[in-house]
Amino acid sequence: MATPRTDSAARTEPANLPWLLSSLQSPGQVLGHLGPNWFASVMGTGIVATAGATLPLHIPGLHVFARVVWVLAAVLLAVLIIAVAAHWFRHPTVARSHAYNPQMAHFYGAAPMALLTVGAGSVLIGKDLIGERAAVNLDWVLWSAGTVGGLFTAMTIPYLMFTQINVEPDAAFGGWLMPIVPPMVSAATGALLIPHIEPGTGRETMLYGCYAMFGLSLLASIIVITMVWSRLAHFGTSGTARVPTLWIVLGPLGQSITAAGLLGTQAAISVEPDLADGMAVFSILYGVPIWGFAVLWIGIATALTVRTARRGMPFALTWWSLTFPVGTFVTGTTQLAVHTGLPAFEVAAVVAYAGLLSTWILVAVRTARGSLRGNLFLPPAATGPIKARKDPPVDRR
Repeated sequence: MATPRTDSAARTEPANLPWLLSSLQSPGQVLGHLGPNWFASVMGTGIVATAGATLPLHIPGLHVFARVVWVLAAVLLAVLIIAVAAHWFRHPTVARSHAYNPQMAHFYGAAPMALLTVGAGSVLIGKDLIGERAAVNLDWVLWSAGTVGGLFTAMTIPYLMFTQINVEPDAAFGGWLMPIVPPMVSAATGALLIPHIEPGTGRETMLYGCYAMFGLSLLASIIVITMVWSRLAHFGTSGTARVPTLWIVLGPLGQSITAAGLLGTQAAISVEPDLADGMAVFSILYGVPIWGFAVLWIGIATALTVRTARRGMPFALTWWSLTFPVGTFVTGTTQLAVHTGLPAFEVAAVVAYAGLLSTWILVAVRTARGSLRGNLFLPPAATGPIKARKDPPVDRR
C-alpha cells in the first residue's frame, strides 16, 4: 500500500484545534478514501486481547488488561462498520475501485478476520462482561458473518487477480495472503464454538467443516508464500511501507498451528476416540515443524524490516501487519505448550506476547496520531506500480 500523501498547501487550521485534521481541506475527507485495510487495526487490537487471555503462564493483571483491549477492539469494529457503510453511501465510485486496485483489493479479507477476532474474544473474554449466553450468541453472529465473508474473499479476490487485475512479475507481496487467510481464522475460532453445539451430527459436522477450511486456506497460503519467497529471491524488496506486509506470512503459519491445536482438543468431544487421538497427535506433528519455519520467517522479516526502517520506512496502515500475524504466532505457541507440556513453548509464548505488545503500542500510537492529524485519510500519492529492487552489487576486489 502506498504511503499517504501529505500536501501542506492543502491544510487548513481551525482556530480552536489547529492540529486536528490539519492535513485535510474539510472533515468530510475522512470518509473519502476509507479502505478495507482499516479493519487490520481491529485484527491487531483484538489479537492482543485473545492472545493475552490464553497465555499458558499466569501474569497478574493480564486478564483485566485483555478485557479492556477486547472492548476497545469491539468499539473500533462498530465504528469502522458504520464509517465504511457511510463511505460506500457517499463515495460509491471510490469504494468500488478498491476491488480493482492491485494493492487494496487484497485487504478485503481484513473485515471478515476483524469480525472473527472480536467474536472469538467474546467467548474467551467478553463472557465475563456480558454473560456467557450473550457472549456465545454474539460469537455465533460474528463467526457466521466472518466465515461467509472470508469464503467470499478467498474465491473472488483470486478470481479478479486471474481475470482482471494486472499483475507485474515482481508484484507478489504479503498482502496477497489477506483474502485467503480468513477461512483459517474461521477454523481456529470455530473450534471455540464446538462445545456449545449439542453432541451428535451437528458438532461433528462443525469439526470437519473447520478442518476443511483449514486445508482450503493452508494450501492456498503455501502457494502464495512460495511466490513471495520467489519474488524476494529474484527481485528483492520494495523498500517502501509495503515491507511490513512480509509479516503477514506469519499469519497463516501461526493461525494454522492454533487451529490444529484447538481442533485437536475439541475432537475428544466430537468424534470417536481413535479419530480424536489422531487429531490430537496431528496438532503436534503438524504444529512443531510449522512453528520452526515460523521462527525462521520471523528472523527474515525482522532483518528486512530493520533494513528498510534504517533507510526511512514511512508510516502507513501496513504497519498493522506487525501485530495480528505475531499474535497468531503467540496463540500457536500457546497451543503447542498445551499439547506438549513443554516449558520452552510456555516461555516462547510469553516472549512473543511481549513483542506483540510492543509493536501494538507503537502502531496504535502512530495510527492515532495520523488519524487525528488526518493524513491517514488522504488518498495515496499518484504513482506507478510498486517495484521491488535489490541493492547494487558491491565491488569486493
